[in-house]
Amino acid sequence: MASQAAPWLLIFLYLAYSTITVESAGAEEGEALLRFKATLSIDLPSWIPGPAPCTLNSTTWEGVICFNGRVWGIQLENRSLSGTLNLRPLIPLPGLRTISFMGNKLEGPLPPHLKLLGALKAVYLSRNNFSGEIPADAFVGMRSLKKLFLSNNGFVGPVPGSLVGLGKLLELRLDHNKFAGGIPSFGQRRLTIVDVSFNRLEGAIPNRLSRMDPALFQGNPKLCGAPLTVICNNKIQPAKHKGSSGWHLSLIIIIACIISLLLLLLLLLALRRRQKTSKVIGRPCATTEDDGEKLELGTASKHQQPATATAAGPVEGKTSGGRKSECGRLAFVQEGRERFELHDLLRASAEVLGSGNFGSSFKAVLSPGPTVVVKRFKEMNGVGREDFNEHMRRIGRLSHPNLLPLIAYYYKREDKLLITEFIANGSLAHMLHGNRGSTLPPLDWPTRLKIVKGVARGLAYLYDELPVLTLPHGHLKSSNVLLNDTFQPLLTDYALVPVMNSAHATQVMVAYKSPEVAQFGLPSKKSDVWSLGILILEILTGKFPANFLHKGSSGSTDLATWVGLVMEEEWNSEVFDCDMRDTENGRGEIQKLLKIGLDCCEEIVENRMEMREALERIEELKERED
Repeated sequence: MASQAAPWLLIFLYLAYSTITVESAGAEEGEALLRFKATLSIDLPSWIPGPAPCTLNSTTWEGVICFNGRVWGIQLENRSLSGTLNLRPLIPLPGLRTISFMGNKLEGPLPPHLKLLGALKAVYLSRNNFSGEIPADAFVGMRSLKKLFLSNNGFVGPVPGSLVGLGKLLELRLDHNKFAGGIPSFGQRRLTIVDVSFNRLEGAIPNRLSRMDPALFQGNPKLCGAPLTVICNNKIQPAKHKGSSGWHLSLIIIIACIISLLLLLLLLLALRRRQKTSKVIGRPCATTEDDGEKLELGTASKHQQPATATAAGPVEGKTSGGRKSECGRLAFVQEGRERFELHDLLRASAEVLGSGNFGSSFKAVLSPGPTVVVKRFKEMNGVGREDFNEHMRRIGRLSHPNLLPLIAYYYKREDKLLITEFIANGSLAHMLHGNRGSTLPPLDWPTRLKIVKGVARGLAYLYDELPVLTLPHGHLKSSNVLLNDTFQPLLTDYALVPVMNSAHATQVMVAYKSPEVAQFGLPSKKSDVWSLGILILEILTGKFPANFLHKGSSGSTDLATWVGLVMEEEWNSEVFDCDMRDTENGRGEIQKLLKIGLDCCEEIVENRMEMREALERIEELKERED
C-alpha cells in the first residue's frame, strides 16, 4: 500500500515545488520591474508590489507582455519618457525577449547595459533623442537579436561593427541619424532590411545589400554602388608637379569632352530616326536579355476615358515551353485561352486601374479579343528566370471557382507582367469603402456571408495545392478579392511570395503584418489564417484595417482588439457596418462569424486554428437561424 502511494506523493511534492518555484520567479520579476520603474520619469500606477506581474499570458501591469507566466516584453511607447534609459534593473528577467520605448523623449547614449540582455530578439528605440557614438562592441553577445530599430535619433560616428556578428539579424533600421563612415560588410544570410537612409555615410555599399530597395540608402550623398545609380569611381589624385603632366591632363579632358558631345549627337539622331519609323511599338524587337520590346500602356488617369496605349516599361519573356521568346511573345500558362501577342496589347486602348505596393495595373481592351488586366511588377526578382517560369506554370495549373486564373505572363529581369481577366464589379475593398455614388447597392448580410465562404474555400484550396509554401497566399486583403457578376469572390495576387524580393515582401505583404512576425521575425503557416480573420472583421464591420494600425505597432491586430473591446454585450450594433442590410433572424449567425474572425486573429500562433478548421466552421454558417 505504501509502495502504491509513493508515486502520488512524489507527484504532489513535484507540483508543490513547481508552484513555489513559479511564484518565487514571479515575485523576483516583479521586484526587478519595480526597480526599473524607479528609474523612469513617469508613474506607472498598475506596477505595484505584491502580486506577480504575469499570470500565464495575461497581466494587469501596463506595458508588460507575458508569455507562459514570465515577463516576455516591455512596451512603453509614446509615453513622454524623458532622461536616460537604465536597463540594468531588467537583467534578472531571463524570459525578456522584446523591449520597445519608441516615440518618447529619452536622451543620452545608447543604454550601456543593453548587451547584457543577451536573450533579446527585438529592440525598438526609434523616435527618441538618443545621441553620441555607439561603441563598436555595443551588441557583442546579443546572438538572438533579430530586429534593431534606432531610427530618428541623434547617433553619430561609425556604424558599430558588432552588428556584423549578429547571425540572426533580420531587420536593421538606423535611418535619420548622423552615422558617418562606411557601411560594415554585412553578410547575414537572412538579413532582409538595412535602412541607413539620411545619415552621413560614404563609400561603396556592400555587395550583400546591393539588391535591397534604393530608398534604404537615400540621403547619403557620398554613398555609391548598387542599388543606387551612383557609380563608385576612384578619385583622380591631383598632380604633384605642374608643367607637362598638367598640360597632358588638360588635353585628355578636352578630348573626352569632344567625344562625349559627338556621342550625344549620334544618340539624338538615332532617337529621332526611331521615332519616325515606329510610333506605336517603340523599340525594335530584342534579342538579348538586357534589352526588350517596349510595352507602353495606359497614360489615362483613373477617371479619364481610356487612352491609346502609351507607357509601362521594357519587358522581355519566354514561351510556355521555356524557350527564349520571339519578339512580342507572351507565355500563356493555360490551354484553350484565346491567344494574343504583345503587339496586340501595345495597340489596345488602355486605362489605368490603380497603382499599388507592387506596381501599376492597366485595363487593356483588345480589338478584336478579350478585355484583360495587365499588372506590372517591379519588385519580383526573388528568383532567377528558370525558377520564375516554373513557378508561373505552377500557378497556371491552379483551378478553382474562387481563384482568378492567370492567363499569361511576360518576363524581363527588371520587370514582370502578369495578365488576368478583367472583372467589371471591381474589388471587395471598393464595395466596402469606395462605393459611394455607385449604382450597385451596399452588400447585405447574405452576400457578405457568400463572399466569406468563397474566400475561405479558395484559401483552403491554395493550402491543399501548395503545401510546400509557408504562405500559400501571402497578400490576402479586400483589394485582392474581386467580385464577379454574381458577387462570387475571386482571389488575386496569390502565391507570389516565392518570387518577390524578400525585403519588399517584408515591408508590404499582409501576411508579414501578423503577430508572429513582430514577435519572432518570420511568418508561419497560420499567417494567412490571421489575414483571413482580419478580412472577416473588415467585411462585418466595414472598417478599414489600416486605420487601426498605430504608428510603431508592427503587425498588431488592432481591428480585432477594437472589436473585442466593443463587443461587451451579446449584440452591439456599433461594431457592425451600418450599411449591412437583411440581418433579420441572422444575428446569431453573424455573431458566430465574428467569433470565427476573432479566433483567426489569435495572437499566440499555437492557439490559432488551422485553415481547414476555419473553413469547416465557416461552412456551417447559414443566412438565417433555424
